[in-house]
Amino acid sequence: MTAHQEEEQGSEQVAAFSSRCSALIPVKALAAAKSRLAGYLPPARRARLVLSMLHHVVRTLQASGQFSRIVVVSADERVRAWAVSWGAEGWPEEQPGHNAALEAAARRLRTEGVAMLLTISADLPLLKNEEVEALLAQGRRYPVVLAPAHDGQGTNALLLRPPLLLPYLFGEESFRRYCEASQRRHLAYSRYESPGLALDIDTLEDLQRSGLVERWLTARSSSHCLREMTPCQSLDIPQP
Repeated sequence: MTAHQEEEQGSEQVAAFSSRCSALIPVKALAAAKSRLAGYLPPARRARLVLSMLHHVVRTLQASGQFSRIVVVSADERVRAWAVSWGAEGWPEEQPGHNAALEAAARRLRTEGVAMLLTISADLPLLKNEEVEALLAQGRRYPVVLAPAHDGQGTNALLLRPPLLLPYLFGEESFRRYCEASQRRHLAYSRYESPGLALDIDTLEDLQRSGLVERWLTARSSSHCLREMTPCQSLDIPQP
């Protein structure tokens, strides 16, 4: 086989892989989002922060060119509308509860032919394209890939091949529980760590680590800050 033929074969394999790989991004209702920042940011600015980070995650996944579908699952109509305006899909929660809603969405994607599913946090402002590609490369070798949060307890990304190979276990000490669930099922799994996948935003300390705090806590004009961070122009409008 010539080098050109090998290159063509590799491109065909990547295309086939991408056509059956999708991403799922859960997002809480804006009114309830980032409650641990309530003492530092008013509700409107917390909502803007959530949408800004979600937009960054969606844009980064799109830039990777690895996903046939990117689905945002949220009970909030505004979140779903913005997701659609950015080129993703916006699905309502079919079941109450974080894990139950994800399971329902993953089951739907599996029945529609998705072979590999990345479930990823919406609040990863430092996420980079190359980190997504490296995570997916691990997914070609392992049926389960886990990206832990910076505290080593939470899980910011879960890559399963096929979807629902493990039940959704997000919550306290989810990383440990995912590892244990993989071991009980005798599934090979990989731990993938990177700065962009590790840093999710829940506290003021997280904001400080990310570098966003300077833009969110010291900006004189929230509209100027908003224009820098996200294409959303107003959170008072329910749909784009």
